[in-house]
Amino acid sequence: MSRRELLLLLACAVIAPRTLRAQQKAMPVIGLLSGGASGAFAPAVAGFRRGLSETGYVEGQNVTIEYRWAEGRYDRLPSLAADLVAHKVDVIVTIGGTPPALVAKDATATIPIVFGVGDAVELGLVASLARPGGNLTGVSVLGGELTPKRLEIISELVPRAKVIALLVNPNNAAAQQTMQKGQEAAHAKQVQMHILQASSEGEIDTAFAALVELRASVLLVGGDPLFDTRGEQLVALAARRAVPAIYPAR
Repeated sequence: MSRRELLLLLACAVIAPRTLRAQQKAMPVIGLLSGGASGAFAPAVAGFRRGLSETGYVEGQNVTIEYRWAEGRYDRLPSLAADLVAHKVDVIVTIGGTPPALVAKDATATIPIVFGVGDAVELGLVASLARPGGNLTGVSVLGGELTPKRLEIISELVPRAKVIALLVNPNNAAAQQTMQKGQEAAHAKQVQMHILQASSEGEIDTAFAALVELRASVLLVGGDPLFDTRGEQLVALAARRAVPAIYPAR
């Protein structure tokens, strides 16, 4: 079973009983909360809709989806989550990793939340993977654990690289784990790693300027909805600077 299918089953399992208890509503409402932009996550949303239809839910016919996009501005997430809670949605599905999941958790202790994040236990979203408890459930992807593997792959492609840069968004709670795993892997390989931080489009440009000054031979891009949203910018800058880069997602 794929992650998407599991998330859909979890969401639908939550929706069904609440629908029976809320006969006053014409149809159940899913609140979709993301720290990214709709364009960047269009394939994910298309897959979500497709999966819903496979389980009998068709948007506009027997289920409504309320979309809330932060467009890479995490400071907007609390108000967007509060808006979904005010609309009394039946379930909140978060897309884009840790930031929207944490904000949704803070926004409600009663509305079911389905997430896809890194280490859900370490992030404090659930008590344990076996018994999450509370109103949250979902999938732990453990993407931060793949940072050493990405470093290994890019090192094989550029074996002479001795100075490596890692780009993270400091506003993402998962960045700390990514940095820790990256530094540990760099130390094991006896290479130098510089941490570059960017939380906006302009700061991405600044980070690439710093990358050149540091004479970094390769770049690792950490997982983050902002970077997903600014994918074309990242690829163009890496190409312009002629710096080999490896990303967390296609």
